[in-house]
Amino acid sequence: MRTRVFILALAFAGTAQAAPISPNGSAPNPPHAPATQNELDALFGALARTRTPEDAKPIEEQILAHFIASTRPSIDLLMTRAGAALTGGDKPDARKLLDAITVVAPDYAEGWHQRGKMQAESGDDEGAIVSLNRTVTLNPRQFEAYAELGEVLLQENDKKDALRILRKAVALDPHLDNLDHEIERLSREVEGEKI
Repeated sequence: MRTRVFILALAFAGTAQAAPISPNGSAPNPPHAPATQNELDALFGALARTRTPEDAKPIEEQILAHFIASTRPSIDLLMTRAGAALTGGDKPDARKLLDAITVVAPDYAEGWHQRGKMQAESGDDEGAIVSLNRTVTLNPRQFEAYAELGEVLLQENDKKDALRILRKAVALDPHLDNLDHEIERLSREVEGEKI
């Protein structure tokens, strides 16, 4: 699901100078500019008011598309190419492109986020923790990165930090991957039963 959202969001990335390649190889999609603070506030407000994961999904996708969009054509182009490599099953090239993005644009949160996801998927938990922490430092509203970081911390058996991070994810997106049950279970393990 997250890879699909990444590819969907990449379809919106790009500028007129560097038109993005859509994942299916069709004509370039129109550019998608990063959101203003007011636009993001409105989207997060709408997300908080949703009642079901199905209602939340289109708003989540809009937010993630804004997160992926950068103000630099070269970064948008590299992200588009990384998405195309992932779509084509070329994970090594996608990883090289994402590594390059974090070097060229160390302040671009989504480069770190996508890199962290790939590190987690390949079993590089230590690298994923570094990349995902960098993501949420640069973008404290990146709910997906919080959820992914929480999952990696759980795999590392760091339940206390995992609980703290997953709570941050759900505070930003109440319907994110139905984390309520996981938080409830972890809460009992870490904090004990409430009287």
